Amino acid sequence: MQNATGPVFLADCPTRLAVEIISDKWAALVLFGLSQRPRRHGELVDLIGEISRKVLTQTLRRLQQYGLVERRAEAPRRVEYGLTDLGRTLVEPIEVLTNWARDHGGAVVDFQEAAEAAASAQARAAH
Repeated sequence: MQNATGPVFLADCPTRLAVEIISDKWAALVLFGLSQRPRRHGELVDLIGEISRKVLTQTLRRLQQYGLVERRAEAPRRVEYGLTDLGRTLVEPIEVLTNWARDHGGAVVDFQEAAEAAASAQARAAH
């Protein structure tokens, strides 16, 4: 498999970096949460749900290091996070993944449930 920069399996291929960024459990949700407008830390916690404040802070810092998110301090206690121009380039690919999940997520869950049921049946038969 090749892309414009060479084989995607090479360690220094930009494709690996993209997959690393997107495969983080919370990164896509944080980026998508910031796609409409800048938000405060607490707003993101409420919007995303099930993410701890600590993990959100770590995710935001990592996305800042990639140049995808910027932190804006308007006052000592008023900090907002927003997408950079580079971060906005990921909104469309994340929307594509979101649409795929909406269209095919049920099939994945069905497959997982069937596989678990088959494994349980096999375990019962072995005893």
